[in-house]
Amino acid sequence: MIENTLLQALGIEVTHLEKGKVIATMPVDERTRQPFGILHGGASVALAETVASVGAYELVDQETEVVAGLEINANHVRSKHEGVVTAVGTVLHQGRTTQVWDIKLTDEQDRLICVSRCTMAVIKKK
Repeated sequence: MIENTLLQALGIEVTHLEKGKVIATMPVDERTRQPFGILHGGASVALAETVASVGAYELVDQETEVVAGLEINANHVRSKHEGVVTAVGTVLHQGRTTQVWDIKLTDEQDRLICVSRCTMAVIKKK
């Protein structure tokens, strides 16, 4: 399902999935760095929204509903030059038409790299 997607291009891997919680990793390498050699903020946001999207989809009726990102914000609190970042997303609000997810990206030493909040729209299939 991730073939030929942004997840594949950035090397994002979902490592844990349960109702209301998702964990995924992403390498910090030539695919995810900005020109100054540090993790690109957009790559961090892509990882955060991926975690929220995967988690949100697990919480809806997949026969009749889909999800899509409605809003996302991120605070980049520490730079990272190489290695792996891990995103842990947890649901804060699970409503009928929206969900709100909290996502924290950390490094291998569990230091906070980025904190994000993502609102997901729950959409009825037509």
